[in-house]
Amino acid sequence: MAEVRHQYASVRGHRVFYREAGAPDAPTLVLLHGFPSSSRMFRQLIPALADRFHVIAPDHLGFGNSDVPPVDEFTYSFDSLTDITEALLAQLGIARYAVYVQDYGAPIGWRLALRTPDAITAVITQSGNAYEDGFVPDFWAPVWAYGENPGPLTEPAARTALSLDAIRWQYLHGVARPELVDPDTWAADHREVNRPGQDLVQLTLFRDYRSNRPLYPELHAYFRESRVPLLAVWGEGDEIFGPDGARAFARDLPDAEIHVIPGGGHFLLESHLDTVAGYIRGFLTTATATSAAAKPLGS
Repeated sequence: MAEVRHQYASVRGHRVFYREAGAPDAPTLVLLHGFPSSSRMFRQLIPALADRFHVIAPDHLGFGNSDVPPVDEFTYSFDSLTDITEALLAQLGIARYAVYVQDYGAPIGWRLALRTPDAITAVITQSGNAYEDGFVPDFWAPVWAYGENPGPLTEPAARTALSLDAIRWQYLHGVARPELVDPDTWAADHREVNRPGQDLVQLTLFRDYRSNRPLYPELHAYFRESRVPLLAVWGEGDEIFGPDGARAFARDLPDAEIHVIPGGGHFLLESHLDTVAGYIRGFLTTATATSAAAKPLGS
C-alpha cells in the first residue's frame, strides 16, 4: 500500500490541507474535489495510483481540513478558490500536471487550464461539468433561482443542500448497490458543512456558481485548440450532472475517451473505485507519454 502524506501549507495567509503520495519526480496528477466533500473523497484512489504517479489532492479553502475564514474576511468565489489552488501548486513547484475534476473541482480546474494552458498535460473529469447538456434541470432550478435573486424567497431551497438527507442523497442516488457506499462519507460531509459560519460560505458559493456558465465557450475553444487528452468517467445514474454532460466533451475533443458507468452515481469512486482507477491508469500512461513529447501550446 502506498504511503499517503497528510500535509499543510500556508497559502496567502491561509492554512491549506493536502494529501500527497507517490514519487515527486513521477508525472503529477492533481485531484480537485467537489461539494460537499473534501480530498477525503480520493482516500482510496490516491494509493491506487501512487505507484506510478505523483498525486496531490488539496482541500479547497472552506472545506475539509483547510481553513474556513469567515465570509467577511475572504471573498468566496470560484475565482478565489482557483487563486488559492494556483498559489499552492506554485509553492509546491508543480508546473505541469494532469488534473482530475469532480463537481466544484471542475470550475476550478477549468480556470487553471484557461489561465495556464501549457501546464495541463491531461484532464480527467468525473461528473465535472463543462456543458449546458450536463445540468439536470430539476436539481439546478433552485440554484439558478437563488443565484439570480438571492433572498428569503429563494434561500430556503438552497439551504436544503446542507441537510443530512440532501447530502445522503448525493451519495446514494443512482447507485445500483448502495451498500457499497460508506455512510461515514455523508456523515462527515454534513458535519463539516454545518460548522459555525459554514452555511454562509456555502451559500456564497451557491450564488457564485452561475459565474461558471459564461466561461464555457472559452473553455470549449481551449479544448479545440489544445486537443488536451481527456477522459470522462461518469455515473449513468447521476441526477446532478447527467451523463449527457460526459458525452458532450466529444463535440470539441473528438478523441476524448468517454465512459458512462451503469449503476454509478455522482460520487462514482464510492461504488466503482476499481473501474475508475483502471481507466485512469491506462489513460494517464498514454497521455503523459504523449504530452512529454508534445510542444507547448502556441509554440
